[in-house]
Amino acid sequence: MSGREPAEEPDRTEEEQEQLNRQMTELLNELRVAMPGVQVLFGFLLAVPFQQRFQDVDAFQRDVYFVTLLAAMTATAFLIAPSAYHRIAFGQHEKPNIIVVGTIQFVCGLVALAIAMNGAVLLVTDFIFRATTVIVTLVITGSLFAWLWFGIGLWRRMRR
Repeated sequence: MSGREPAEEPDRTEEEQEQLNRQMTELLNELRVAMPGVQVLFGFLLAVPFQQRFQDVDAFQRDVYFVTLLAAMTATAFLIAPSAYHRIAFGQHEKPNIIVVGTIQFVCGLVALAIAMNGAVLLVTDFIFRATTVIVTLVITGSLFAWLWFGIGLWRRMRR
């Protein structure tokens, strides 16, 4: 095996192969867009405990930090997974499965990233403001992520 994806996989028309190639390219491009955000957030979260004021956080904030750190790590794992799967299964006629599984992994990564980003906002706002500001801010940011990242697409899908 040469290590290269064959131009055409068995039992697929050229049109089907072109569609799979396009879907794969779109998936990988979407992953490229999401990765910098999760990398910056994860890097920030890794540095937070080493800051002097981190010792001032209460038990709730420490728990929020830990959940947020784990969510960022989970997002990183899920968002890198499709590329890893593609590379490992390269040339094995797995492209349809890579696209399906990769799409699921990508959406799971987005959910984890939304949780991590909202957790970071919760941590910062809870450290600085009172409960009312924290709640209002979290409702607004959570709603923003839910609608923009998931709601619009699901709403359009259900309307079809």
